[in-house]
Amino acid sequence: MDPVIIVGAGPVGLVLALSLAAQGVPSVVLDEGSGPEEPRPVRTVVLRPDVAAFVAGLGCPAVVGDGVGWVAWRSMRRGHLLRRVEFGEGRDGGPSPVHVPQHELVRGLRAALAASGLVRLVTHSRLDRLEQDAQGVSAHTSGPGATWWRGSYAVGCDGARSTVRKLLDVRFAGRTAVERQAVVALRAELPWPGEALLHRLPPWRAGGEEVTARPLPGGIWRLDWLLPPRADLVTPDALVGRVRDTLGGWCGGTPQYELLDTGVHTVHHRLARRWRVRRAFLAGDAAHLLGALGTQGLDEGLRDARNLAWKLARAWHHGPCEALLDSYQAERRTAVAARLRAADQSLPVLRGGAGLRGWIPGTARAHDALVADGHLGRGPLGAPDGHPDSPLAPAPAESHIAVGTAAGSPVSDVPVTAPDGGVVALRDRLGRGRLLVVLVAPGTAVWDRRHWLTAGVMPRLTAAVAELPLDAELLVAEAYPGAPAHAVLLVRPDGHLVAAFNGVHPVDLYAAAEAVRGGVGRGEGDPAGSGSGSGADRVGGGGVEGAGAAQVGQVVGRRAE
Repeated sequence: MDPVIIVGAGPVGLVLALSLAAQGVPSVVLDEGSGPEEPRPVRTVVLRPDVAAFVAGLGCPAVVGDGVGWVAWRSMRRGHLLRRVEFGEGRDGGPSPVHVPQHELVRGLRAALAASGLVRLVTHSRLDRLEQDAQGVSAHTSGPGATWWRGSYAVGCDGARSTVRKLLDVRFAGRTAVERQAVVALRAELPWPGEALLHRLPPWRAGGEEVTARPLPGGIWRLDWLLPPRADLVTPDALVGRVRDTLGGWCGGTPQYELLDTGVHTVHHRLARRWRVRRAFLAGDAAHLLGALGTQGLDEGLRDARNLAWKLARAWHHGPCEALLDSYQAERRTAVAARLRAADQSLPVLRGGAGLRGWIPGTARAHDALVADGHLGRGPLGAPDGHPDSPLAPAPAESHIAVGTAAGSPVSDVPVTAPDGGVVALRDRLGRGRLLVVLVAPGTAVWDRRHWLTAGVMPRLTAAVAELPLDAELLVAEAYPGAPAHAVLLVRPDGHLVAAFNGVHPVDLYAAAEAVRGGVGRGEGDPAGSGSGSGADRVGGGGVEGAGAAQVGQVVGRRAE
C-alpha cells in the first residue's frame, strides 16, 4: 500500500503524519521550504487542553511541557477586574491552555517524526500537479529534485493559499480582514506573573478597544492590541507608544522592558466548500480560516488532523469505506462552520454595533464573558467540537443512557485501569486507532486485578469486546461524570463518545461499533426502529443477554454477515 502524501510541513501536517505513524501508516510530507522555520517570538500558539493532550500523546510531551500553562486568567474592563479564573487540579478553570512558541512546537514535532521511522520529510518540494485514480493519487513536485510521488491518499495542509485546494478547484468563500491586531513579544515583569489577561476598554490613551497579555517561557510576554477598522499602518513609533502606555497603565509607571519582536496579524474568516474530493482532503488553514474573538485557528487544524487520522488509517489498513471517509467533512466542516457562524454573529454586538442593546444593564459583563470564553476554549466560540448529528452515530437503542458527556462530544479525562493493571488517564489511550470500551465499576481500584477481571460482568463484556468489528480496548473506571455503576461507554479513537449503555448489551454495542466504522447509523436500518429488545429478537429469538461467550460470538457474527 502506498503512503499517504501530506502537502505542507506546518504543525497540522506534522501532527497528521505523527498520528498516522502511531497507527502504523507511512506518509510522505512535502515541504515547500528548506526546513524548520526561523524563530519569531511573536509567532506563538495557544493549545487548548484537549489539543495539548493530543499532541503530547503523539510522543511530544516535552513540546507541550516547554510551553506555559497559565496560573489564572484575568478579565478586566476599563480599570476594574471582572473575573479571575484559576487553573489546576480542583480549580474552577480546570486544566490550563498551553502557550507555546510556534518554532518550538514545530521543532519538537520534527524530532518526533524523525524517531517514528514511518515518515519521510522532503524539503524544497513544491506541488504543481495532482492526479487521482481508483487506486491512489500521483503528485508532482517542482524544485531541485522534481519528481512524481505516488500515494494512497493526499491531504492538503498547505495553508491559506493552499495549492492542493486550488488544484482540486474548491471554492474558499468568506470575508477578508475581519479583525487586525498589532502584536509584540517583550521581556518584562508584569504585576500578574504566570497569569493571562484580557483587558477591554483600558482607560489609558493608547489602549484601544482591547488588549491581551499571555505569558511565555523565560519571562517573555505576547501582547495583542485590537486595531480599529480601516486603521492606518502601525508605525514603529505608534507601536512603542502602545507598549509604553499599556505597561504604564498596568504597572503604575513604565517598567523596564526588552522589545523582542513585532508584527501585525490580520484575521480572515473563510471556509472551503468541500473538504474531500475523492482521495484528496483538506485540513487546517487550507480548509478554514478563523481567529476573531479569541478563537484559535491552529486548535481547529489539529482537531482536523485528529479526526481524519484514524479514518485514513482504517481505510489504509482495511480498505476504504466511503461513509467513514465522508464523515470527516460532515463532522469537522460542520463544527468549524458553527464556530465561524457564532463569531460572525457576535462581532457586530461585541465590537460596538449593538445599538440600544449595549445600554442594557449587565450586557457589557455578558459580552466580556463571551470574549473571555473564546480565549479560554469555552462556549460557542471555543469549546471542543462535538458531533451530535454525526453520520457515524448509532441508531437509538433502549439500552442507551445519558451521562455527563453528550453523545458525540469529547469524553472526560478520567483515570482508567488497563487490562495489565496499570492506571492511566483515559486520554492517554486515544490516538491509536482503537475503540475504547469503558466499564464504570466503583471499587475496582482497591480490588486485586486477578479477581475483578473474572468477576461480575467482566467475562461477558470481554467476550463482547472481542467480537466488535473494529479493534477495541477494554478499560475500567472507578467513576465517570453522570454515569451509574456498571455503565458501559463506547469511545471513538479520537475521544468522542459514541454511546453509553446501562450494562452489557453485546448486540447494541456491536451495532454502535458498526456505525462508527461507517455501517448502519442513525436513521438507517429497520424502519420500525431498533432497540435492545427488538435487535436481540431479530438476531436470535430470545436475545443474547444470557448467552455464553461462544454463543455471543455466533450471534454477532451472523449479524455482521
